[in-house]
Amino acid sequence: MKNHLTAAFFIASSILGFSQTKNFIDQPYLETTAKVDSLVQPDRIYLSILIQEKEDRNKTSVETQEQLLAEVLENLDIDLKKQLKIEDLASNYKKYFLRKKSVLKSKAYELVVYDGLTASKVLIHLEAQGIANVNLTKTKYSKTEALKMTLRSKAIRKAKAQATALVNPLGQQLGKAIYISDKYYNNSYRPRNLQMKMAYDNSQKLESPIDIEFNSLKIESEVLVRFSIN
Repeated sequence: MKNHLTAAFFIASSILGFSQTKNFIDQPYLETTAKVDSLVQPDRIYLSILIQEKEDRNKTSVETQEQLLAEVLENLDIDLKKQLKIEDLASNYKKYFLRKKSVLKSKAYELVVYDGLTASKVLIHLEAQGIANVNLTKTKYSKTEALKMTLRSKAIRKAKAQATALVNPLGQQLGKAIYISDKYYNNSYRPRNLQMKMAYDNSQKLESPIDIEFNSLKIESEVLVRFSIN
């Protein structure tokens, strides 16, 4: 008897769920999709720096190079505690092409700077000190989350305007939203997509910055909205 009651309850629940779904599908509605985007300049630029000690006549120890690195960055008003950290050398070693000289010791760092001008100064001042293994690894925009919320609101307003424009000629009115879905796209930095333009002449003074242009990051938000129609 208990099994029969359980089965009856399950069938009744299924019918109720089907009825609710059917009612939603049967009511007149309009579905529209809207997408908005924004281009932003990256304000977090990540550089990977490798210092290495080689077995040659002019061998410079890793410790000496670390001191030179710190001096260069501090002279550029870079906060070493906040902006510089040691990388996992094992995972980053393959990025660098090491010349024929034997490497005795190596150390890798990740540096974050906040604009292209500072990045360019880091490159030329480190190279002047013999630290040339510097790679650009990624770029980011620090206010992405706030921008995503703004774009979602704009996309919703755009979707409503589109839906209103569609129903007005029919003499109908747009009702409330009965379904909303959103998507987010961010073309964050990938090495093959980033264009870094460098213009530097050896005849220039050391203080002259390299002209580096970073691709803008495109952030998109897309919404799908179903409005009831009255």
